[in-house]
Amino acid sequence: MKNKSNLLLLSALLGGLLFTFLFWKERLALNLLIYSVYLLIVTFINPDVVKSNKLKIYGLAHLLAAVLVVVNNSDLSVATYYISLLIFTGFAHNQQLRTVFTALAAVILQLITVPFNAIQQLSMVSVGSFKLKPLFTLIKYLFIPVIIVTIFACLYAAASNVFAHYAESMLTYIGNFFENVLHFFFKDLSIERIMHFFFGLVLTSGLLLAFFNKSLEKAEQKCKEQLVRIRRSLGQKTIWYNIVQTFTGNLLTRKMALKTEYIVGIISFAALNLLLLLLNAIDITTLWFGYEPTGNFSGELHQGTNSLIFSIVMAMAVILYYFRGNLNFYHKSKTLRLLAYTWMVQNFILIISVFIRDGYYIEFHGLTHKRIGVLVFATLCVIGLATVYFKVAKQKTLFYLFKVNGNIWFALLLTFTLINWDVLIVKYNLNHVDAVSIDPYYLTSLSEKTLPFLDKNRAKIHPSTNNDSEVAKVDRPEEALMRKLDQRIGYFKARYEKSSWLSWNLQDWNTAEYFGLNK
Repeated sequence: MKNKSNLLLLSALLGGLLFTFLFWKERLALNLLIYSVYLLIVTFINPDVVKSNKLKIYGLAHLLAAVLVVVNNSDLSVATYYISLLIFTGFAHNQQLRTVFTALAAVILQLITVPFNAIQQLSMVSVGSFKLKPLFTLIKYLFIPVIIVTIFACLYAAASNVFAHYAESMLTYIGNFFENVLHFFFKDLSIERIMHFFFGLVLTSGLLLAFFNKSLEKAEQKCKEQLVRIRRSLGQKTIWYNIVQTFTGNLLTRKMALKTEYIVGIISFAALNLLLLLLNAIDITTLWFGYEPTGNFSGELHQGTNSLIFSIVMAMAVILYYFRGNLNFYHKSKTLRLLAYTWMVQNFILIISVFIRDGYYIEFHGLTHKRIGVLVFATLCVIGLATVYFKVAKQKTLFYLFKVNGNIWFALLLTFTLINWDVLIVKYNLNHVDAVSIDPYYLTSLSEKTLPFLDKNRAKIHPSTNNDSEVAKVDRPEEALMRKLDQRIGYFKARYEKSSWLSWNLQDWNTAEYFGLNK
């Protein structure tokens, strides 16, 4: 036990040192991959971690996300990196968990409780006959009072300017004292670098030291994927039954409540089907065939798309409400299921209308991140409807939906990270500059990986008379655009010259190769 604790604490310490070496004043790139390899190695050599196939899959997924940061180096790839790291860590220390959402919650709790876990681990460390447990017992007694005093000191500082002045002066004095002591012994170190190291130490400890409370695992184990009919005797009344009985007396029995819910569901789904049938008929006749933009085309499509997506989400919520419990086992529920399936089909037709609206938007105004986001969200709605259908048809629980959709969304996140979206947007828009009304100000504001293509197509970057971008409202907008592009190229060259190998990524290297910066 002591050897395992010593190994984990030593790994956390080395991880903190590695963190400050890799990330101090560096961009996120190759250093993230190196840090992930270290975390994966330590996790898989940890004897307390079960090396299941599930853990290996999520470990490979995180490694892929780390590689994509080096290859694509986009905001999406960095976000995917963090999400995959948290999910992997959550499953590593809580392998009984079944959903990515619970794994995320578990690792967040783990990171929050780093001080408690560290104290627990350090209290078991001994150097020869000397044990650290008495020292950390004292720290345990002082930790909570220090936190409480700090919180109230911040509150009092916010309430009184005089108190805040004295508190700031005291903190400045203490900081200067420790900085002078540090500089006396180590001239090349700084308080900022020390704080950076401690941040890396805390982060690495949170990712490597397991959360000692397994309540999330125990709670999730009670969740079932298959619905079971709940039979209650007349003596077993729920609180909701008692509340309803207060207003209805003895008229509402358990059987009558189920029948009433069934009738309400029939009326609701029938009315909703008729309402959506009217909307789909209008979309099919006016949007699907022979559509011609008129008036405020951009605003009309944008507002209509947002409303439709919200309605689809609400539609799934209504279906989940009616098929949440015993209504799934009601012997007359065939008609209700048929109406629900019909409404799902109609919502799928509605999603096709969303795709068509967004397609027209892209056809006339080009690609942007928001328009791609609409396509992604509509795709998620298709997947959501499919899993809701399976939930109703196979009588699955809401937990099943969370489990399946969580895994699908995570897989799609990794898939979408494979695409270099900024370069795709610039290439598409400039290759279709004669057919679409592009916003050159938007294009020239995208990431530095697009600079080579923008530089090669300077002649195509000009304000369109059909867009309302800010650059089109200034004098000599062409010169303003070229000046902005030159400034961004100059900034990239200056930054790249100062970058170390830790900040290396393929996109920066390709851009530097285009401008002749690689030696």
